[in-house]
Amino acid sequence: MRTIRVIDSHTAGEPTRLVMEGGPDLGDGPLEVRARRFRERFDEYRSAIVNEPRGSDPLVGALLLKPNREDCQFGVIFFNNVGYLGMCGHGTIGLIASLAHAGQCRPGAHRIDTPVGPVDTRLRADGQVEVDNVTSHRLARQVAVTVPGFGEVRGDVAWGGNWFFLIDQHGLHIDPDQVEVLTDFTWRVRQALNSQGHPQVDHVELFAPSANAQADGRNFVLCPGKAYDRSPCGTGTSAKLACLAADDQLAEGETWIQESLIGSSFAARYRWVNRERGEVAPTITGSAHVTAEALLLLDPADPFCWGF
Repeated sequence: MRTIRVIDSHTAGEPTRLVMEGGPDLGDGPLEVRARRFRERFDEYRSAIVNEPRGSDPLVGALLLKPNREDCQFGVIFFNNVGYLGMCGHGTIGLIASLAHAGQCRPGAHRIDTPVGPVDTRLRADGQVEVDNVTSHRLARQVAVTVPGFGEVRGDVAWGGNWFFLIDQHGLHIDPDQVEVLTDFTWRVRQALNSQGHPQVDHVELFAPSANAQADGRNFVLCPGKAYDRSPCGTGTSAKLACLAADDQLAEGETWIQESLIGSSFAARYRWVNRERGEVAPTITGSAHVTAEALLLLDPADPFCWGF
């Protein structure tokens, strides 16, 4: 019987499962190398931790590791129901909140080693977490893609730690009772993108005005495993900031309040890294709440021990 000790949390509604002990031994080296080792040699652990019967489609796993970079205090690899994530904004907030709950970090600055580069975080005294995400940028503006059943759809391709296709004009209502319609549309968009020259895009993000006067916009984010993000999506908000900056629609340092489908929100801002290349450094602020401490049991006699 193998055991995996985890701490569960949710960030603005989106769940994170932090693996504290019992995960696969990935050895040493850069986080991107260890992430590849995870994917190629130990993928059954990913499935066992986040998939049914122990997990669910929206759940994001976070494997806590010793960092490779000397200037980092922690290392982490994020993963979901179908694969691995370069970076995860809500997961990083959940990571810090869970480590604070476990007594492993106090209010102040903490640098995290990830497969796509170091990420600076700050745990505030009020429990809010600020995440200085990896440098983000827009790769292409208003790319046209032909979507079966919908015709031509236009959006921006941008990097925020993961690759996104961001759509402002879509004619759909971003409301919880429209989840099936929104999922069908965004899944078709992703399939069309992947077959029409943009295979790297694995997240599709829709935007619409919010009824909340405190928010600048509402989004719907479809994740790689066909689950929608309950939070406003940290990497998706970072990609949005890169597009807003490129179009001169948001000034450096100005706050953007991004609302999710379920009404939760992140506060976001950016600073320029390189104007000529359109590169920005986003900061995402949100909070997470610990929901459980658990010991996952991997029984070799269980036919679904490694998830499905």
